[in-house]
Amino acid sequence: MKLLPVDRPDLLALATSWLTREENWKWLDFGGTGQPPTPALVKIMTQLDTSLLRVFTADDDVTPIGVAGLTHIHRQFKTASVWVVLGDKSHARQGYSTRAYSKLITLGFHELGLEAINTWAVEHNVSVEIGHRANFHLIGRQRRCHWVDGKPYDRLLFDLLPSEHREL
Repeated sequence: MKLLPVDRPDLLALATSWLTREENWKWLDFGGTGQPPTPALVKIMTQLDTSLLRVFTADDDVTPIGVAGLTHIHRQFKTASVWVVLGDKSHARQGYSTRAYSKLITLGFHELGLEAINTWAVEHNVSVEIGHRANFHLIGRQRRCHWVDGKPYDRLLFDLLPSEHREL
């Protein structure tokens, strides 16, 4: 598995296509709008100092299968949020999302010098399992704040410190 910067037009287009699919964006929150991210927003995210996007590949291939991000990077406070989207669903349940998540967390702690990384997951979504496998600690719950298909869900809040991280 490799993490590749989203620095080429083809990788940007691919990451954007995954992030704008309803099956993916409805579990995320880009800008608090409850809408899919626009191609312009994804491009801006690749250029900002507060975001770091990477596409990830399968073990035996160089073809990207998903995108992961560190967002809300705060250099002074040494914090960020992490998320992952498996774009090619034929690779589901093979551990790629979890490993990409873990590799990006390692990058955040080792290369960016972060001291805490947080994430949230909508209850009942597979990303809750990914957070547990990556050793995140549940720190709270935002009740009835994320709407999917007309139904309110809670967001579960997690965080992780460098001393608690083990790359998967």
